[in-house]
Amino acid sequence: MSADIVNLRAFYSSLLGRLAERSIASALAAIWTKLPDERLVGLGYALPWLERLGSDAERVLAFMPARLGALRWPAGKPTASALVFEEELPLADSSVDRILLVHALEHAEDPRRMLMEIWRVLAPGGRLVVVVPNRRGLWARFEHTPFGTGRPYSRAQLVEILRETNFTPGVWADTLHFPPAQQRWIMRLHRVLDRMGDRFWPLFAGVLVVEAEKRLLQGVPVTARKVKRALVPVLTPQGVTHREGANARRYTPCKGSSPNSA
Repeated sequence: MSADIVNLRAFYSSLLGRLAERSIASALAAIWTKLPDERLVGLGYALPWLERLGSDAERVLAFMPARLGALRWPAGKPTASALVFEEELPLADSSVDRILLVHALEHAEDPRRMLMEIWRVLAPGGRLVVVVPNRRGLWARFEHTPFGTGRPYSRAQLVEILRETNFTPGVWADTLHFPPAQQRWIMRLHRVLDRMGDRFWPLFAGVLVVEAEKRLLQGVPVTARKVKRALVPVLTPQGVTHREGANARRYTPCKGSSPNSA
């Protein structure tokens, strides 16, 4: 499944997609701390969760990367969605309290630049909530879901890239412990399989969720500058100074004469 806006909307309209949406919503609710009058931005395809998570927010925006395409959202209300370049968000510095990142990090051309841009627009103490496919999970191995495309992450890889971009990982959650089967009789057992997976094989969850806080102070290692070499041209113009011992004589050849004839 290619990760574009049409396929994402179709997946979350299917039975399997609705089950995945509910499971991810439960994982988000477990780590989501309410911030009164917050300014919330969803980046990627976060529409299925923005309305319920942003009910107390002052403002909620849905940003969709240009490679995905965009949908008008919300229905029946003034538009709060926009098509953006994830490395150049149309926001002022420190203007957002929280960003929800879904179906974005695993598809970004330059994940570090995107996270650095998110760092720029987040307010001091702002929070980033990341939802990504788990590299060890079953969902990353089947391409009939959007979690089987892009670049999945392990916990260690997420921690590394977040710290490199000045974020401090905090609370973790995982979900989608049931298999991404399309047979209805298996999907009917998703609650039982989800509870069993959470207990017996949590390392193989389909999705990882982490909340990270914007870090304000960061030490930058100082590297020694290399001395630039000064290059001298081999063919020197007229008026070259030749040194003989301690004395220097300047020869300026006349027209039609050679330097040796002087």
